[in-house]
Amino acid sequence: MLDQIKAFLGGLRGGDETAPDASNPDVAAVALFFHVIGADGVIDDVESEKLKSLIVEEYGVSGAELRQLVEAGEQADREAVDLYAFTSVLNRSLEPEAKVHFIGLLWTLAYADGHRHELEDHVVWRIADLMGVSNRERVLARHRALAAAGIDESEAAGDGD
Repeated sequence: MLDQIKAFLGGLRGGDETAPDASNPDVAAVALFFHVIGADGVIDDVESEKLKSLIVEEYGVSGAELRQLVEAGEQADREAVDLYAFTSVLNRSLEPEAKVHFIGLLWTLAYADGHRHELEDHVVWRIADLMGVSNRERVLARHRALAAAGIDESEAAGDGD
């Protein structure tokens, strides 16, 4: 499962750097990462560093490749009109177990700053829905991310989960 995710992010393809290829699963995934951490209107240093470390740890991308992928994902997110363009690419690239793992990564990023924000929660919920991840799997992934971030479950209550 992790090998599949590593493979889809590991194969950053060259191309026109001024126009990121949102059909590239690598770019689509990082664009969604940016969409989640920016949902509350603020991308702080903690979230930015967590995004980079997550890519390095999970996918083995570093150096110039990491910078290119981060820049392409950020630009793709800025230019996006909806989430479907990215989730449809990932739906074609990932098996069901890998989709659940990907949603877990999104939750990890949502809680990277140690706080729960309902807009970030909503974006992850919407992405999970578009990717066909069940409510049960989404909630379980969310609880794992909350525990890993040290956020009290009661702080995250009241959002329908």
